[in-house]
Amino acid sequence: MAIQCAVCGKGPQYGQNIRHVHSGSWALRAPRTKRRWLPNLQSAKVMRDGQPTRIKVCAKCLKAGKVAKV
Repeated sequence: MAIQCAVCGKGPQYGQNIRHVHSGSWALRAPRTKRRWLPNLQSAKVMRDGQPTRIKVCAKCLKAGKVAKV
């Protein structure tokens, strides 16, 4: 199953870590490494087509009340 919210479709965000060291040679001063931020997904049991099913929902959708728990 994908790392994605079943309600809003929020998924991983991509970016870079930047080292804030301002001494040394230019090659070692501020290297950038790849990283990603994962959404805060929670497992929630909801009613879909009259059947209780488990889906992954982000915490923002749960707090906003976009999902009615069983």
